[in-house]
Amino acid sequence: MLEFDGASKRFGSVRALDDCAFAVRPARLTGFLGPNGAGKTTAMRAVFGLVELDAGTVRWKRAPIGPAQRRRFGYMPEERGLYPRMRVRDQLVYLGLLCGQPGAEVRRSVDGWLERVGLAGRAGERLDALSHGNQQRVQLVAALVNQPELVILDEPFSGLDPIAMTTMAGILTECARDGATVLFSSHQLDLVADLCEDVVIIDSGRAVLAGPLDDLRASVPERFVDVRFRGPAPDWSRVPAVEAAAPGDGRARLRVRSVADIGAVVAAAAGGTEILSVSYQPPTLSELFGRAVAA
Repeated sequence: MLEFDGASKRFGSVRALDDCAFAVRPARLTGFLGPNGAGKTTAMRAVFGLVELDAGTVRWKRAPIGPAQRRRFGYMPEERGLYPRMRVRDQLVYLGLLCGQPGAEVRRSVDGWLERVGLAGRAGERLDALSHGNQQRVQLVAALVNQPELVILDEPFSGLDPIAMTTMAGILTECARDGATVLFSSHQLDLVADLCEDVVIIDSGRAVLAGPLDDLRASVPERFVDVRFRGPAPDWSRVPAVEAAAPGDGRARLRVRSVADIGAVVAAAAGGTEILSVSYQPPTLSELFGRAVAA
């Protein structure tokens, strides 16, 4: 388990982390969310000693993190961390050797991962000859070549096409299934909702919400009703218990009081309108995120 306990860091007048505390559990995918400037990248860099905290600690398996532990970690920064003029396979082998792995094992791992991400045929090319998406795949292999126990990725899906996103998602899911602790940041909330069992939401350097996504959604007192209809849109402002409505073409998403009688809501909306379907559910991750960072 990865644990942040009272982590604080300032850069001049900017407070990047402010008594930040949360935990990331093993064998699960955890989405690390927050507005721009919330402190996500600073927190991730602190795990690898790239940022020295002013106060607090970051622990791995309940112990301080040192060089020996970091050799068993994998990190994918948002900005490219590879050598653009170096050949793909050569630098991946070099990075694997830096982690202390035997040469033959590193080369087998590199070749296997390059095959897995569809770049085996381009292993001898320079990195800067590859497209943005393929460079992103190489960066992912660099994070995984040492078979890490902890994988931390900063915006790994940024700029990827749908096929590359599917490949990336499959690999991260497999890593977690094999027992690794996986934490990744993203602004693509729908993707995080589809992939992750846990989320951590950080704002102004503090973790404002953390835990299993299903539990966090269920804990919110507000509920939502998705309605599909045919005919004129009802005047939702006149429907009892509806606090807000997000209308669309032949559909609407209603925020209702948790004690609302959904049958009464539908009956009140049905005058002159044919109701096609109704679903009652907790907030989406996007709605949960907006509520958390607005608090």
